[in-house]
This record gives sequence, structure tokens and C-alpha cells, in this order.
Amino acid sequence: MSRRPTIRLIGSHLRRIRARKTIVVATIGLGLIGFAAFGKPSPWLVWNASASAPVGLYRVASGSPARGDLVLVRPPRPVADLAAERFYLPSNVPLIKRLAALPGEHVCTFGDAIIIGGEIAARRLATDTQHRPLPWWNACRKLAAAEVFLLGSDKDRSFDSRYFGPVPAENIIGRLVPLWTE
Repeated sequence: MSRRPTIRLIGSHLRRIRARKTIVVATIGLGLIGFAAFGKPSPWLVWNASASAPVGLYRVASGSPARGDLVLVRPPRPVADLAAERFYLPSNVPLIKRLAALPGEHVCTFGDAIIIGGEIAARRLATDTQHRPLPWWNACRKLAAAEVFLLGSDKDRSFDSRYFGPVPAENIIGRLVPLWTE
């Protein structure tokens, strides 16, 4: 007769363990859903299929990017809206660009030329591939402490700071490290 209560105790104990596991898994799941819904999760891997950088798979690395580094950056809202309106890319997709100038560097425009540190870094186009006029950022100034200037790898056709100007450095999600490119 003593065996029967032992069996009941073991069954009861197993049910409590299962219930605890279910509660832990549910709590973790709800936490992840909440983070995804209200947080700004950053990607770890990025596939690039655009002409802004070599097609391929990139890892998003931490640390401060340097001039010339490829970065993943959230465009300012007006830039994202224009890019989406013209079907360059969806409004919620970050840009992949090279850091062409950092805070404190001089960036000037002269006609169609973008001049960084006294050297022509790129030229601007008047229209996009659909013959729509492109906005031109026009200035000659030292970048502020929290600004960066971006250029695409395809300097002829990239939608970058030539057209929308410097972007806040805080918009940089991370430095991109190529894992596999074509």
C-alpha cells in the first residue's frame, strides 16, 4: 500500500515540473515577442542584392566604423520615403553604403562634383534611371560631430549622400564585414 502513494507523488511531481517548464518557455517567448514588437532589434547577418555594395552575405560587426568602411545605416525618414516612393528600396530597409567622410571632415559640392578633403570623391547625376530629377545636396562645410557622409560602392548610380546630404552617425546600425561576395 505504500507504493500507491509514492506513484501518486511521482506523477504529481512530474506534472509540476512540466508546468514550470511551460511557464518558463512561455515567459521567454512572450519576452522575445515583446522585444521584437517594441524594441529595435538589429540584424546580425545581411544579404545584399543591390548595386550599393558587392552582392553577398555580410556580418554586422560592433565597434566604431572608420572612413572607407561599409556600413548598414537607417536612412532619415524623408530619405526612406523618397526611396520607397521611387521603388529604390522599401522604406523599412536600411542602406548599405561606404563611410566617405566622418565628423570634422570638409565636404563641398561644386556643380556635379562632391569634394571631400579637397579631392573629388564622386559626381552627381541630374536624373535617376527613370529620368526623374534627383535632389542635390548643396553645401560646403565641415561635418558636425554627429554627422557622416555616405557614398555607395557604385558611385555612378547609388542613391547616397550626394543627393540627401550627411546623415546622423547614430543611424549607423553597424560596420559590415563580408562573409561571402560575388
